[in-house]
Amino acid sequence: AAMCMAKGPGNDMFESTRIIGQNIYLKAKELYEKASQEVTGPLSSAHQWVNMSDVSVQLSATHTVKTCKPALGHSFAAGTIDGVGAFNFTQGSVEGDPFWDQIRDQLLGEPSNETKACHKPKPILFSTGEMTWPHPWHPDIVDVQIAAIGSLAILAVPGEFTTMSGRRLREAVKSEFDSHGTRGMNVVIAGLCNVYTHYITTYEEYQVQRYEAASTIYGPHTLSAYIQLYRGLAKAIALNATQELPRGPEPPLFNVTSLTLLPSLSAEKAPDAKTFGDVLEEVRQEYREGEVAEVTFVGGNPRNSAENATEHNFLTVERYSNISSSWRVVLNDASWDTRFYWSKVSGGQSNVTIEWHIPAGTEPGVYRLRYFGHYKKRVNLFRTITVPFEGSSSAFQIT
Repeated sequence: AAMCMAKGPGNDMFESTRIIGQNIYLKAKELYEKASQEVTGPLSSAHQWVNMSDVSVQLSATHTVKTCKPALGHSFAAGTIDGVGAFNFTQGSVEGDPFWDQIRDQLLGEPSNETKACHKPKPILFSTGEMTWPHPWHPDIVDVQIAAIGSLAILAVPGEFTTMSGRRLREAVKSEFDSHGTRGMNVVIAGLCNVYTHYITTYEEYQVQRYEAASTIYGPHTLSAYIQLYRGLAKAIALNATQELPRGPEPPLFNVTSLTLLPSLSAEKAPDAKTFGDVLEEVRQEYREGEVAEVTFVGGNPRNSAENATEHNFLTVERYSNISSSWRVVLNDASWDTRFYWSKVSGGQSNVTIEWHIPAGTEPGVYRLRYFGHYKKRVNLFRTITVPFEGSSSAFQIT
């Protein structure tokens, strides 16, 4: 599976990101310029908490089904073509693997018979709804919400709906608005809102158990449950009765700030006769548009900066001003044309390489690249402190 990896339209991730982002921007701009309908009317919203592991869904006059405690299937571990998994997991698994099931049972515990039956035909890899240490692995209580602006209804959904699931949800909500006298509503789905609950597939997609279906954590009737819930929100908005909606069960509040699975960072060293921020590989004296200015420093682990500085730039590109006889920041690590690479080398040492891909239209002049970091310093046998440092390349000319 690892040999079947999707690739974007560019030569690397940076070029692919630029191409995709530009295409989205151009289409959005085109739609904006062609827009003919102005959205006017009242603002309204409806929100509920719901226990998604225990929703009764009325499929017909005679048939009721229920959602399940959260669980991930074997095909979840297979990943997809844009992010493949490891080992021998494959998409479309409707039977478990005895080898992995035995490892799961010994490490995490066997899923209950009730959960297994509820999720069929999904073979359960992780019964996350039954895993509670040190906190629940998946949420039971999630948000459902609609915000309406005149004739526009935005469905704030807590997960990733497949294309067909999204269509069915939109059509159901639109039909609900129509049946209660609010006709012509434009229904838009805004995914990944409020809380994340993986994917939501149709019942038919669920039977095939590809990656998205294995990641539909509340079982085969997840979509039907969401359709029922969002119909209820739409009805409340259409009838101006949102104040009568029950809030639903409050979600638990967990203090996870002290919990981390990251190993603690140990003291770091600089090479002999060097200190943190010293230049290891210097820039050239002169560059032109289209070239890459590059410098390598004695570095520190970037986690030190992330954990000890609330506002921090890892790098800046600065231009010398003859008028003020000072350096002025023109780019930082949020700029498209800069790159920051950290590499760990032997003996507790780190290197940091900063690149500036000089774009067309860059103003000629004198520039430099600067680096801002932190390193761990051992004070005694039991204590380390975090120390800030800076580094700067030599000045170089852009002609």
